[in-house]
Amino acid sequence: MASDRPIASPQPRTRHNPAKSWVRALNAIRILDEQPRLTLPALLHSLADTHGAATALADEHDHLTYQGLAARASQYSHWAIAQGLGAGDVVCLMLQNCPDYVAIWLGLSYTGCAVALLNTNLPGPALVHCIDQAGPAHLIIGHGFARVLASVTGSLPDTLKISTHGDQQLEADIATLPTQPPVLAAPPTPRDRALLIYTSGTTGMPKAANVTHGRIMEWSFWFAGMMNAQATDRLYDCLPLYHSTGGIVAVGAMLVSGGAVIIRPHFSASRFWADIVAERCTIFQYIGELCRYLLTTQPDAPAMVHHLRLCCGNGLQGDVWARFQARFSIPQILEFYAATEGSVSLYNVEGKPGAIGRVPAYLASRFPIALVKYNAATDQPLRDDNGMCIPCADDEPGEALGKILDQPQNPARQFDGYTDKAASARKILHDVLKPGDRWFRTGDLMRRDAAGYYYFIDRAGDTFRWKGENVSTTEVAASLRACPGITEAVVFGVPVPGHEGRAGMAALTVAPDFSLDTLPAFLADTLPAYARPVFIRICASIPTTGTFKLQKSALQREGYGPDAHPDIIWLYDRKAGSFTQLDDPLRARIAA
Repeated sequence: MASDRPIASPQPRTRHNPAKSWVRALNAIRILDEQPRLTLPALLHSLADTHGAATALADEHDHLTYQGLAARASQYSHWAIAQGLGAGDVVCLMLQNCPDYVAIWLGLSYTGCAVALLNTNLPGPALVHCIDQAGPAHLIIGHGFARVLASVTGSLPDTLKISTHGDQQLEADIATLPTQPPVLAAPPTPRDRALLIYTSGTTGMPKAANVTHGRIMEWSFWFAGMMNAQATDRLYDCLPLYHSTGGIVAVGAMLVSGGAVIIRPHFSASRFWADIVAERCTIFQYIGELCRYLLTTQPDAPAMVHHLRLCCGNGLQGDVWARFQARFSIPQILEFYAATEGSVSLYNVEGKPGAIGRVPAYLASRFPIALVKYNAATDQPLRDDNGMCIPCADDEPGEALGKILDQPQNPARQFDGYTDKAASARKILHDVLKPGDRWFRTGDLMRRDAAGYYYFIDRAGDTFRWKGENVSTTEVAASLRACPGITEAVVFGVPVPGHEGRAGMAALTVAPDFSLDTLPAFLADTLPAYARPVFIRICASIPTTGTFKLQKSALQREGYGPDAHPDIIWLYDRKAGSFTQLDDPLRARIAA
């Protein structure tokens, strides 16, 4: 049983002034107007001159000062040039969280390369898809992922060069290269692509979103202002560095402020507070599920004193917010909403539990957002007799849209699309509020209250969130149908008490020779852990529409409850590594 005894914080409980957060952020990004060609890799050596021997990035095995980070990034720049890489080339990076991760993409993007940040949880088929989406000339992979790479080598282009991070020869080559940046005839500009970051979207396999240098700069300075980041800050980052939150927002905001990023390979609830205290961290970058996990654990030393002054992140629900802040004595929580590739950003600087943010009236032109009525049957916004979208009233759910502005000086309000042009086109909605306007579809359903606060409701379409990740029902269903003995599959998310998001559930029709015992191993080879169904329902048949589309609304409504009788439902037992039949006592335990 977790203790409710709070962990103490020495940070003063001063009254937070929300207006100051907006002013700081606006002041912070003025540098983008003053130096319109500035990029983060180009800024790095100036930061090294200013902050010198101060810690920039550190984990349990490596430590890079600002001077060390600038030197290491420059060596990777020279390495890229020696490999014949430059403007227009793509390099895929698949590496566990570590300081070198940041040094690599900073160094390579300085030369004009775009670095595709691969999800390290991807099994073979999805990994091949993501590499294909990027069209890389080179792949840098960590030692720990050699097995998964070996399983797909035959599906990769013969021309793809592969380097292994940690390999003695690569390390020896890097160490001999200059520590000053190479002189480039045409350095990349803010409009040039720096990264590819993968996002699930609403259907299908992951898409590679184009992220420009300008977007990285705006994220970095904007969040530095929002968090009031200082050179004395130490941010605890256990989120994946291949995600925009953990890898760009957290890292960039600290670097431009002279602070330190304390990197961990993954989140560990059991060691979290000991780490926070030992590393003297002042900021924690979260996703909501991590905060819920922490509430269920027993701290090693409930009376220990931490130095956190701020937690910054997204997905923290109202019921968890108040308990988390009170129990762990968190002076301030900064919740935000943003999409890697999108033009919608919201910030809850007031600390209102459950809200994902609001837009002050004086910034409405900078953050143009619309909530429009949504038709779940067509997965499209509703339109009036004039063909325009219908705005939602207060507290009425609708899809959130962000206006795409033709303002190069405002990169976060633009949509740079994906490597897949057709997927890019599907995310743009035309003629929304007036003829000729263009808006980005978030695929998220929200509501806005009378005070202007926005609240997340759910993902539109066929995607749900579980364990802090977007899960595509189309992708999971396709994997299930490839399993021997499964003849049809419908996938959807179902709510589980005490958990954020929705757990995956699959309704299956199977052949007589199908064995459920083989399914866990099959799923482990084809899907990341967060995408594997938690519940399995074996059905005699799955109803279809008149056009032979599978109907899942009734199945989703019944979920794993007693209304699903007489079908047998199975629950995945993570510890046993197998499925167990769901009976009434077990169903009652889940609901408790």
